[in-house]
Amino acid sequence: MMNNKIFVACDTSNTSTAKKIIKYTNTKKLKIGYKFGLEFFNSKNGRYFVSKLKKKIIFADLKLNDIPNTCVSTIRALKDLNINYLTIHISSGIEALKAVKKNSGKIKVVGVTTLTSLNNKNLKEIGHTKKIKNLVLHQAKLATKSNLDALVCSAHEVKIVRKVFKKEIITPGIRFNLIKNDQKRTMTPKEAFKNGSNWLVIGRPITKGNINKNIQYLIDHLNK
Repeated sequence: MMNNKIFVACDTSNTSTAKKIIKYTNTKKLKIGYKFGLEFFNSKNGRYFVSKLKKKIIFADLKLNDIPNTCVSTIRALKDLNINYLTIHISSGIEALKAVKKNSGKIKVVGVTTLTSLNNKNLKEIGHTKKIKNLVLHQAKLATKSNLDALVCSAHEVKIVRKVFKKEIITPGIRFNLIKNDQKRTMTPKEAFKNGSNWLVIGRPITKGNINKNIQYLIDHLNK
């Protein structure tokens, strides 16, 4: 079971809630890391909270998307924190990707492909002419060319991404049932691991309601 690696999404601006999530997801049956996004880092005490975490796998899901100089300045500003993973949109361009990787030090740089909240209709509205699978494949090639450490993509694209990207794949949009919330391309934990994901990002299915019960449900689901 320790091969099943889960990033629990601490999608909150409340440090007490984050502390509760960390406390009640503590288990030896899964390898657990914690994802903190813009909501948490931009909250009053969020950055300080992360700076005090010890012996935790920290995923800073900041989704950098800016000019190379700003992206590099940002990663330098984060180096006082014990961050293991940091996300950057592949749409930032290959110059920004390479620059961030060059200055990342021990932080693993994670390229974000196409968000799991988007479908082909949404891409067309934005102005993309490629279908999702073709676009994600193209983005994965850029991640490989930039020597990124990991990639974020939907579980639906993992098999095609594996053809061109051989490192860690992190998969959001994980759901235990048919309730998708604001996600479009979802999959169950067991299906996602079967497709080849290394890490799953799970938020609301774990953190809403009884956290202990939800974690046990996940463990039972993966053991079936």
